[in-house]
Amino acid sequence: KKDIPAVNFIIHEIHCRRNIEICPYCSDSIPKSEMKNHIESEHVQVTCKCRMKMENSLLKDHEASSCPLRPVLCQFCDIPLAFNKLQEHELFCGARTEPCARCGRHVLRRELPQHPRLCG
Repeated sequence: KKDIPAVNFIIHEIHCRRNIEICPYCSDSIPKSEMKNHIESEHVQVTCKCRMKMENSLLKDHEASSCPLRPVLCQFCDIPLAFNKLQEHELFCGARTEPCARCGRHVLRRELPQHPRLCG
């Protein structure tokens, strides 16, 4: 899968056929001696804490960006909670009030960013 100078091509091709395999799962070029380890470490099926099954190589990305149980912070109180609980929590948390430092009125937390424009 790389450009090889024409003078070295035959020797390179012999070397590749003898020493390199294409992974049947990801099509990467892997040394034959490392293929078993590659498959066991990258392509073995694992189960996330959300009970979704996937290849081990995809788990870290799943946990960081799409797992419903990934930890996220509430925009109002910075409490860490599971992503699938965030919306319900923020509906409650954003409806709480805090006194405005400038006017003293109690303002909904979700309206605090816009409040300074309306604050007398």
